Amino acid sequence: MSTQKNDGLTATACAPFAVGVGIEDTFVVEPRAGRRALDEYALTDHDRRWREDVELLVASGADQIRWGVPWYQVHPEPNRFDLAWTDGVLDALGASGVEVILDLVHYGTPAWLTGSFVDPGYPAALADLAATLAQRYPQVTIVTPTNEPSVTAERCGEDGIWPPHLEGDDGYLRVLLGVARGVVLAQRAVAEIRPDIAFWHVEASRRFVVPGGSADAAGPWADRVDHLRERVFLHQDLVTGRVDDAHPLVGHLRAHGVGDAELAWFVEHAVRPDVLGVNYYPHVSTVDVSGPPSGEPRPSSWPVTYAGTDALEDLVRTWHARYPEVPLALTETGDPGAVDRRVDWLHASMDVVQRLRAEGLPLVGWTWWALIDFLLWDYREGTAPAPEYLLRHGLWDLVPDGTRPDGLPSYARVRTAAADAFADLAVRYGRRTATTESSGAPS
Repeated sequence: MSTQKNDGLTATACAPFAVGVGIEDTFVVEPRAGRRALDEYALTDHDRRWREDVELLVASGADQIRWGVPWYQVHPEPNRFDLAWTDGVLDALGASGVEVILDLVHYGTPAWLTGSFVDPGYPAALADLAATLAQRYPQVTIVTPTNEPSVTAERCGEDGIWPPHLEGDDGYLRVLLGVARGVVLAQRAVAEIRPDIAFWHVEASRRFVVPGGSADAAGPWADRVDHLRERVFLHQDLVTGRVDDAHPLVGHLRAHGVGDAELAWFVEHAVRPDVLGVNYYPHVSTVDVSGPPSGEPRPSSWPVTYAGTDALEDLVRTWHARYPEVPLALTETGDPGAVDRRVDWLHASMDVVQRLRAEGLPLVGWTWWALIDFLLWDYREGTAPAPEYLLRHGLWDLVPDGTRPDGLPSYARVRTAAADAFADLAVRYGRRTATTESSGAPS
């Protein structure tokens, strides 16, 4: 990625368009009664078959891969790292020629951070991890300090599903502020030692709508819906120092115990993304607020509704209007199910991105999630055998082919028509083709 940086904390010029893919990297493994370890690398057999997965990555034609470290494994106790396994994977990824976007946190934390995202030591621990990895792996050129901060705050701080199991608005804000401090310290720690690294901030694109009606027709809970629509941007506003006395949510923050000194800290230590990534899934990213909430008026209180390309265009335009100075990327998308459905969304989502890019929106990337199938998060709270939670989201399907030594299923990787469609899109829009065309070489 071509960048123009001063202190590693400011936005860069737009990069050429990149066609990317990810590997699901959620790690929520805290021991808890009635809960199973949600380690997607083990559950998809990626921890053992990563060499094969790197080969699939190369075969896909992708320019980039979003790949995350299992923090709980590589940082088993304070001031000690175990990076032998990570060394092997990142060396292979570096040798592949595919650009690595390194996810530092994808929901889970090490057990020794007993408060998880609200542990007083969390921000410094993340900064330590970030600096250690940035110094060790020169092949990493892009870092995402934390994936989907707002979803982290929802599941961990508002709904109490994942550690630290807090609930309500207080819990949401406590988790979000902890996550935000971690992002700031991690980004600053990396920038000090690797000014060449670019930072891609990645957020979920939650939409709150009344299908078929006015966007404001949310009935007696309209104020809450307006609040939730604004809250989507709160993490990014915090880390970039935008929360001041004029911010729409400053009164809410103060009412829930967030003091002026804490808000001033974010203004003083503000960081900037080089690219702002938004994640969108047509089957889960849009919340139907046309009926009364089933409980407290929070995102999980309303059902999701399927929304297609119009919604994708709406969210890209909305995020660009909010942060017009920052290049954008669609950093996760996919439509799970039958292969034909995946193929249709591969083309439909890319068409939207390319059309908006042609109009002048600063879109620099598109990432399919994921290279291989993965398991629904419901596996953690469920009791059924692991294959029953498989989500057909991949370019390659996972097909059980035996049992691992730890008792989990092992999976063969089976190429689908989605992989063929992805490869065609990579040839058409990716960096390799752009490089070939700009050099005048025959295609």
